[in-house]
Amino acid sequence: MRFVGVCQYDGSNYSGFQSQKNSSSVQDHLESAISSVGRLNERINYAGRTDAGVHATRQIFDFSSQDHRETSQWLKGLNSHLPNDIAVSSIQKAPDDFHSRFDAIERSYTYVIYTGKAQPIFLRDYIYWEKHEINIEIMRAEAADLIGTHNFNSFRGSKCTAKNPVRTLQSIDIKQQDNFIIISLCANAYLYNMVRIIVGTLLEISQGSGKNMKTVLNAQDRAIAGKTAQAQGLFFTGAAYKKINLDAKESVANPLSFLINPRR
Repeated sequence: MRFVGVCQYDGSNYSGFQSQKNSSSVQDHLESAISSVGRLNERINYAGRTDAGVHATRQIFDFSSQDHRETSQWLKGLNSHLPNDIAVSSIQKAPDDFHSRFDAIERSYTYVIYTGKAQPIFLRDYIYWEKHEINIEIMRAEAADLIGTHNFNSFRGSKCTAKNPVRTLQSIDIKQQDNFIIISLCANAYLYNMVRIIVGTLLEISQGSGKNMKTVLNAQDRAIAGKTAQAQGLFFTGAAYKKINLDAKESVANPLSFLINPRR
């Protein structure tokens, strides 16, 4: 029987989501928790690989087990065996052929920038503190040139192993609320470090680097783009599927809601 889950995690203490040798990963903890509740037939699948220091509010994963536990049993059991910086917010049954990665039709990320004059020390692991002035209107205008299907070679990290650099960026939304700038992106898939390089390039352009996004995009050359923004501040915020309807009534609130949602 196959199950699909939604989890949140603080990536500060992990080498990333994907299991790696000689380092602690979110995947390892999830698989250990699943195995403590029932038999895990194989390694779990997941919607998006996040790097060290990157967080998630809605990471999607799926697993197969021969044990016929109720979804409520899986949910309670997993959370009882997970560390306090990882939490599963929902579990539901899925078709036997469901795959969190290959069946995803879109994935979303959010990057949080803080522009206040003093560093917010209690948020330092969850935001990028920008000390220089940012022109958000320039950022919005330049970001619009990335919408659509393009070769994103200029925005792929040196460790990227993808054979095809073409991706479809469906939306990029930039909001400002008090001292926070929230950049939200939705695409069918991403290249390695693509979001962080886009953010870094937007920041440089908005501060008068003399570059423009069309030139950077068309160059298909990583050296033309801006710096890679730091991992802190980046959140994986979910994936969408045709095969399943994910439970929208999750008991755990989105930790970014106080930034993303407008005040009432």
